[in-house]
Amino acid sequence: MRSQSAIQEPFGRAGGFASRPRSNPARGNARPTRPLPHAAPPCRSQGFTLPDFLVVLAVLAVLVAVTVPIIANSKAKARQAQCFANLQQVTQAVLLYANDNHGVLPQLPPNSPNPTWWFYKEQVKGYVGLRGSSSPHDTVFACPDDRGYDAAGPFCRSKKFDYGSYNFNGVNLPWMPHVAGRQVSTIRDPARTLLVMEWTAHAPLSWHRSLTGKKNSPFYNNAENMVGFVDGRVKFIPIYYDGVNAAYTRDPIPGYEYKYSGD
Repeated sequence: MRSQSAIQEPFGRAGGFASRPRSNPARGNARPTRPLPHAAPPCRSQGFTLPDFLVVLAVLAVLVAVTVPIIANSKAKARQAQCFANLQQVTQAVLLYANDNHGVLPQLPPNSPNPTWWFYKEQVKGYVGLRGSSSPHDTVFACPDDRGYDAAGPFCRSKKFDYGSYNFNGVNLPWMPHVAGRQVSTIRDPARTLLVMEWTAHAPLSWHRSLTGKKNSPFYNNAENMVGFVDGRVKFIPIYYDGVNAAYTRDPIPGYEYKYSGD
């Protein structure tokens, strides 16, 4: 008699009968399933936090502190280089004028209402290619750092100063040293004698390495200026100030590489 708990099959192990357990009716014929692998919880982004923001601000502040002075210094050097180039052209223009006028340097007639040290420009501007009336567009006569002297603004923007930043060494007032109307051949030391210069050399002040910032006072000793010499050179040099008299009223003490007088 067959067992009700098992179905006997012939030819089981060792020639006997083998039995196979019956399926559990409650489970049916479904195969057992494997458990799902454990899933990690999703990462939650914390976003841009306040500490992160403060770090970025600190980095930006350092970059600004480093780069701004570098950029400003680079721009200042570029303006100074442009001034140097302009004054080279003006210096050569004055010498070319003299060469075409029997070696005589510029000088306006005694009855001229305009001062020679500014309006020499009318005699020499043709040698730098300028024609017609002077104007603010005469950039070769304009120092990029020209800040003028008072509220009127830069000299190179003013009709009163013939739209120029550079003075001729021609302040032909009584007792003032100058070279206006002189023959170049009579100037004893052309390598030291000033021909044209930034206005600030008359004070002295400086447009390029100013110790007074944007202010035009007080005058001070060794203010650095761009100047052109009678021998045609242009150089950036310190100007002497005795603490009382404007620089153009006298030659400096020994030790300086320039003079106003041609003697």
